[in-house]
Amino acid sequence: MRKRILVTGGGGFIGSHLCERLLNEGNEVLCVDNFFTGTKENIVHLINNPYFEVLRHDITFPLYVEVDEIYNLACPASPIHYQFDPVQTVKTAVHGAINMLGLAKRLKVKILQASTSEVYGNPSVHPQSESYWGNVNPIGLRSCYDEGKRCAETLFFDYHRQHKLKIKVARIFNTYGPRMHLNDGRVVSNFIIQALRGEDITVYGDGSQTRSFCYIDDMIDGLIKLMNTPDDFTGPVNLGNPSEISILELAEKILKITRSKSRIVFKPLPQDDPVRRCPDITLAKEKLDWQPKVSLDEGLEKTVEYFKRVLSKAK
Repeated sequence: MRKRILVTGGGGFIGSHLCERLLNEGNEVLCVDNFFTGTKENIVHLINNPYFEVLRHDITFPLYVEVDEIYNLACPASPIHYQFDPVQTVKTAVHGAINMLGLAKRLKVKILQASTSEVYGNPSVHPQSESYWGNVNPIGLRSCYDEGKRCAETLFFDYHRQHKLKIKVARIFNTYGPRMHLNDGRVVSNFIIQALRGEDITVYGDGSQTRSFCYIDDMIDGLIKLMNTPDDFTGPVNLGNPSEISILELAEKILKITRSKSRIVFKPLPQDDPVRRCPDITLAKEKLDWQPKVSLDEGLEKTVEYFKRVLSKAK
């Protein structure tokens, strides 16, 4: 029996990969996206699949469809995009969550929320486990996203407690791979594009701040495994790669892979930019039997190849 699965933000980087995987596993997929940051190019190869449907819709408005499961991924996720219209970002995170939870409640179906490591803010504990409440500036430039996602988690758990809704909450750490937005301002895509174009590679601060990067295929595995856990496990659960690397090391690694002659230049650190970000994935290992398999070198090679193709088409 095919499941009919709704993926909001299905035209985005993570969403498009999720739609593809769910189709490959024999499901019917309804991709909902307003294409603010998602693109039709990400899903054009799926359009002729008779079990794939696309609906242009903004989830800040209610949606009336019939589905068996919901993955709520809709929300701009990079600072450039979520700071472009911060009010709309909060609305997407909060009103969007309310609308999708209302739909799940009406249909009595399971719903997964794509939350974020940003709920931890600039963490004062390291690595970050799910029991950590975070260190978030509620009125800063990043607050529209950080606090929007924190409020969405609150709504999910209140619907679970009050209405017995079946929920899953994933806290997604830095993810990279093919179909990343060319101009999303994220560090992996920024560095790769600058290196391929021979431009200066811009490192903010002194480059000693760390991140951990999870390849997209591993992330999709984690999301699907979380959705398929028993109903009594809600999360939140960290999904990310616990292997930490400094931003400067990442820049040097990308220079090596691309064989670029670009120079590394340093610029001031943006406001509220976290100094360290690394997941404790003990819970994911225990409850999902999940951990990343793709090494950073292997994942970066694939991502560089993708951006080479994109840039050659753009010429």
